[in-house]
Amino acid sequence: METRSPLSGLVVEVLAPQGASVNAEAPVLVLEAMKMHHEVSSPAGGVVSELHVAVGDQVREGEVLFRVDPREESAAEEEGAHPERDLDEARGDLAAVLARRAKLADEARPEAVARVRERGRRTARENVGDLCDPGSFVEYGGLAVAAQRARRPIEELIDRTPGDGIVTGLGSVNGAEHGERASRCVVLAYDYAVLAGTQGIRGHKKTDRMLELAERERLPVVLFAEGGGGRPGDTDGSELFHLVVPTFRSFARLSGLVPRVGIVSGRCFAGNAALLGCCDVVIATPDATLGMGGPAMIEGGGLGTYSPEEVGPVSVQAPNGVVDLVVGNEAAAVAAARRFLSYLQGPVFDPRAPDPHLLREVVPEAPKRVHDVRRLVELLADEGSVLELRRDFGRAMFTAFARLEGRAVGVLANDPRHLSGAIDSDAADKAARFVGLCDAFGLPVVSLVDTPGFMVGPEAEAEGLVRHASRLFVAAATGRVPFVAVVVRRAFGLGAQAMAGGSLHAPLATFAWPSGEFGAMGVEGAVRLALRRELESIEDPAERERRVAEVVAQVRAESTALNMATHFEVDDVIDPAETRAKVVAALASVPHALLGGERRRTLIDTW
Repeated sequence: METRSPLSGLVVEVLAPQGASVNAEAPVLVLEAMKMHHEVSSPAGGVVSELHVAVGDQVREGEVLFRVDPREESAAEEEGAHPERDLDEARGDLAAVLARRAKLADEARPEAVARVRERGRRTARENVGDLCDPGSFVEYGGLAVAAQRARRPIEELIDRTPGDGIVTGLGSVNGAEHGERASRCVVLAYDYAVLAGTQGIRGHKKTDRMLELAERERLPVVLFAEGGGGRPGDTDGSELFHLVVPTFRSFARLSGLVPRVGIVSGRCFAGNAALLGCCDVVIATPDATLGMGGPAMIEGGGLGTYSPEEVGPVSVQAPNGVVDLVVGNEAAAVAAARRFLSYLQGPVFDPRAPDPHLLREVVPEAPKRVHDVRRLVELLADEGSVLELRRDFGRAMFTAFARLEGRAVGVLANDPRHLSGAIDSDAADKAARFVGLCDAFGLPVVSLVDTPGFMVGPEAEAEGLVRHASRLFVAAATGRVPFVAVVVRRAFGLGAQAMAGGSLHAPLATFAWPSGEFGAMGVEGAVRLALRRELESIEDPAERERRVAEVVAQVRAESTALNMATHFEVDDVIDPAETRAKVVAALASVPHALLGGERRRTLIDTW
């Protein structure tokens, strides 16, 4: 049987000379074409009876190369002619890759891991493994090393700077509940065990690559931000101070486009903190300390000497609003990140809820007795679905994600236990940013109104209240997600209008509980202001107060929810036990929003 050349080329090796026995598909000679070697095999087993070429011959496609005559062989001989290859044995090039990849594992770095354990912490890879669904994480740039070849041996860089101090890749989060596509996320995890989690040249390139994928594919980003900021020790680059890296702009540009959740445990300064501050939600553990400059930078600026724990501890950063959520440890932080993302990944149909009749007793019948807003929300929402944000900041305002019949919503509520629910500058900022966050990712806002209005007085104005208060109006008026307002008690003045998105007729629906009261300001204050001269003319204090009570009762009768409904200033007065059903029914006309669509909001205010 003749075998012809499959291509034009040069004969560079003869593997089976004339007279040699060959097996079927065994190579007989090798041709070189375009710098590549091509084996030419015998189509059947036998003996090479004719060999028409020699090493160095140039052949053309279709030219006869050799002839193989068949031979008689026993089945045993034929079987023995094809030895089995051990597929578990890695050949040289693969073995080299596997050895390098093995160095990335925590087990290959016992000393570094021991230092992490001494601080009571988990490694970056442990956090990533806990965040992502099993087997779903695909790492990018794991084999990169720090750009310091000019001053350190490559073997040392491989051993001591794996991944250049950051683990990056794609993984799915909550995939079992929301499906593979809905759950895919970009993960960026600075590794504090490598050069203190500082940002190096290769690390920036890895981060930029992942951020480009996040923007192009509309993927959420989870950032483990612990680290010391920019790294001055990298040598393998032409830039002087690395002020042209696109990382910070790229990450900031994702605002309003994809969700970004940041997790910080331990020290987080400078560039790492700048990225964390861009995140939509910041989750911290109690030992976290974060700031735009660490101790070295502070001391270098002549501003004093401080320990890292004195610079931006959580005890400062939670009350001032920098941190959205404080949890007990890294495992809890990862769980909270998964939970945050779940609200933005679609509905979860597990509509267990408390007895709705309990809502009838949340607001006391006595008009001046405060209620527990957190209990109200827990009774309204699906069981276990409430995730409160910025609890220690702007305490007159409550903000949380929750689910109603499996659908994710944002809940905005006044807390009468702080400033009697009056909206001060911090509360207005907190509410405005939360509304923007919900609007960016398509979550309807359920607003529970119980406020005497905006805070007033010289101290309030000293905080710039005029501008801060207006942020809530602007955020709500420019949003596209629906509001559903429920007046649970007081709806007074501009504060009540702001809580309803600018007007009681701005929401998709405005409901009131029977306990609802309405007015331009608090009833008693309004009466005393309107009757000031008359009251001043009444000399008997008891008679004066009797007159106030009389007029207050008259005005209060006019300001009830039922009377407001007769003027159609609210859509309905409802039994508190109906609230959940009414809100769900109103939202049924609004489609569920999922990630991956067009940008809904230009940006989410970082504050």
